[in-house]
Amino acid sequence: MRKIFIISLVFMTLFACNNTKAGEAGAIFYTGYDTPFGMPPFDRISFADYKPAFLKGIEEQAAEIEAIVSNPEAPTFENTVVALDNSGQLLNRVSSVFYGLKSADTNDSIQALAEELSPLLSEHSDNIYLNDRLFNRIKTLYDDTTGMQLNTEQYRLLDTNYKHFVRSGSMLTETEKARLREINKELSGLTLRFGTNLLNETNGYQMVIDKEEDLAGLPEGVISAAAEAAKAAGQEGKWIFGLQKPSWLPFLQYSEKRGLREKLYKAMYMRGDNDNENDNKKIINDIVNLRIEKAQMLGYKTHADFILEESMAKNPENVYKLLNDVWKYALPQAKKEAAELQKLIDTEGGDFKLASWDWWYYTEKLRQQKYSLNEEEIKPYFKMENVRKGVFEVANRLYGLNFRKLENVPVYHPEVEAYEVLDADGAHLAVFYSDYFPRAGKNAGAWMSSFRDQQILNGENIRPLIYNVGNFTRPTGAEPSLLNLDEVETLFHEFGHALHGMLSNVTYVGLSGTSVSRDFVELPSQVLEHWAFHPEVLKLYAKHYQTGEVIPDELIAKIDAASKFNMGFTTTEFVAAALLDMDYHTQDATKTFDVREFEKKSMEKIGLINEIIPRYRSTYFSHIFSGGYSAGYYAYLWAEVLDADAFQAFVENGVFDRATATKFRDNILSKGNSDDPMELYKRFRGTEPNPVYLLKNRGFIE
Repeated sequence: MRKIFIISLVFMTLFACNNTKAGEAGAIFYTGYDTPFGMPPFDRISFADYKPAFLKGIEEQAAEIEAIVSNPEAPTFENTVVALDNSGQLLNRVSSVFYGLKSADTNDSIQALAEELSPLLSEHSDNIYLNDRLFNRIKTLYDDTTGMQLNTEQYRLLDTNYKHFVRSGSMLTETEKARLREINKELSGLTLRFGTNLLNETNGYQMVIDKEEDLAGLPEGVISAAAEAAKAAGQEGKWIFGLQKPSWLPFLQYSEKRGLREKLYKAMYMRGDNDNENDNKKIINDIVNLRIEKAQMLGYKTHADFILEESMAKNPENVYKLLNDVWKYALPQAKKEAAELQKLIDTEGGDFKLASWDWWYYTEKLRQQKYSLNEEEIKPYFKMENVRKGVFEVANRLYGLNFRKLENVPVYHPEVEAYEVLDADGAHLAVFYSDYFPRAGKNAGAWMSSFRDQQILNGENIRPLIYNVGNFTRPTGAEPSLLNLDEVETLFHEFGHALHGMLSNVTYVGLSGTSVSRDFVELPSQVLEHWAFHPEVLKLYAKHYQTGEVIPDELIAKIDAASKFNMGFTTTEFVAAALLDMDYHTQDATKTFDVREFEKKSMEKIGLINEIIPRYRSTYFSHIFSGGYSAGYYAYLWAEVLDADAFQAFVENGVFDRATATKFRDNILSKGNSDDPMELYKRFRGTEPNPVYLLKNRGFIE
C-alpha cells in the first residue's frame, strides 16, 4: 500500500472548513497539476499551502475510508483493496512535495511544521490501520480467495495489505490499540527530532583556518572550496571546513596537519553526542525501548524479528550469519591494512600510533605508492555533468532510454535540473530530477525518492516523477564540480534506484517502483555501480573537463588495479555499523542504557580495532533512527550477494548485452513488489544467487 500520512479525525473536523475555494492556501495541491507531465509547480507553491493541504488531504482520505467500510455490498477486491490503494491521492501529493523539501531544501518553518504534523499524521495512520470495519473486509477476502480469480499482482496486493493491517495492530485488544497509538505518536516525533538534531549538528560546526600554513598538503580545489565557504560565511580571507563529507573527507585525505585532522574528524563523529540541545542519546534510548515494546505487543520477541519477517532475510539469525561470515574475511584484512599504514608512519619517522583520523591520510599516500593513483590526478576526468551523461548513456545502451533536458519548468531549487525520460520507442517514461550539491538546508548523504509513483489508474499508465539527491563536491569559481571515485560510484548507485522507480510498470501504486523489502531495494542501485568504472564505460564519459581528452588507458588500469585497495577498512566499518544496528534491535527487554557504553561493548564483542570506528556511530546513525533502515542496514550487504551475482550475467554475455538487460528490466526493474523478490530474481538469473561473487568483488578470495 502507498505511504499513509495521518491525523486525528477530531482535529481534521476542526480544520475542515474554508479549504476548498480556488485561490485559497493549499488549493494548488487539491487537483492534479496543470504543468508539463504533472510536475509539482514549485514556483507557485508557498509555505502557507502545506498545512491546509495536509488537513484537507486527511479529510478526503478519511471520507474515502468511510465510504469503503460503509459500502453495503459484500467486500470485493475492487471495492475494498483497490479502493484503499487508490485512497489518499491529495495527501500523497502534498506529502511527497513537503517531505521531499524537508530533506533536500528545508528551513526552520518546514522543520517546525513537520514537528506539528508528526503526531497528527501518526494518528491518521492509526485511524486507518486500526479500523476494525476496514480490516474485517480485507480479512474476509484474505481468508477465502476462492472464486476471486486474482492474478499474481492482485494476490500480492491483498496479501501485503492484510499483513500490513495485522502488523499494524488490527488484532490487538482495544487497550493495546490505545497504547500502540501512543507509541506510534511518540516514535514519529522522536525519529523526526533525531534527524533535526543531526542536521543542526552538521550545519552548526565550522573549523575556521586563518593561517595559510595550516593548509599544507591540501589540493588547490579543496582550498578554493574552503575559501568560498568562508566568504559565504562572511569571513573572507579565511578558510572554512565543515561536516559535509565533501568538506571533511578531502581534508582528512590530504592535510599534513595531524592535529587539525583529529579536530575535524572528532567533530564529525561526535555529532549528536555533545551533551547539548542537539544530543541524540536520550532519543536513542526512547526509540529503542518503544520499538521493543511495540514489537512485543505485536507478538514478536524483538524489533528485529518484527522488521525482518517481511524481508528476504526473514530473521535476525540469517542477518547475523551473513554479517559474521563476511566479518571473518574483513577484519583480518583490515588489520593487515592497519599494519601497512603503521609501517608507513614509522618509515616517515612519525612517533605515534595510527589513529582513526590518520587512516584516510596514510591510505591516500599508500595508494599513490602502490598504484601511482592520485585522486587529484583523475578527478579532472569526472566532471559531474560528464558523469551524469555517462549514467544516461549506460541507461541508453542497456534499456534504450533517452534523456531530454527540460528548460523553463518549475524546480524546487536553482541547482536542480529536470529531464524527460523517453523509452526506446520514444514514449514518455518519466521525469528525472537531479540535485547534487550540499547546502545548509539539505540532509547529509544521498538518496532517491519520488514526487509521484507509477500506477495504472482508470486505464491510464501514470508515469513517475523521480529525483536523486546528493552531496557531491561543489563547483568553485576556478573549476567545475569534479567528483572523487566514491562520489562517482554514489551517483551511479542512486541512479540505479531512479531506474527502479522510472521503469516500474505495475497496476497498483502500493506495489510500485521501490516499494519492496529493504534487502531487495538495494539490488537495482548496487548492480549499476558495476558499470561506473568498467573500462568500456569509462571511455564513454570520463573526459578531461578542460581538454575533452578521454581518460587514458594508463589511468583506467590504475583505477582497476586499485579497485580492491583498502577493502578491509571499507568492509569492516560497514559491517561494524550493521552489527551495531542489529545489536540495538535484538534487545528483548526495555531498560535505560548508556549509549556510549552500549556501542563500546558492541564493538569490543566483535573485536573492532581502535584504528577504525563504525561507519555510523549511534548518535548520527540516521539510517536506523530516522531513515527507515532499523534492523535493516545489513541490507546493502545482503543485496550485494544479489548484485554481484546479477552482474555476472553481464560478464558472461557482455556488459551492454541488450537481451540480458531486457531480462533484468522485465523481471526486476519493472516489477516493483508485484511478486516475491526471490522469485523475481530467479526468473532473471535462473537460480538463487551465488555468494562467492561478493567475496571475489571485495578481493577476499581469488
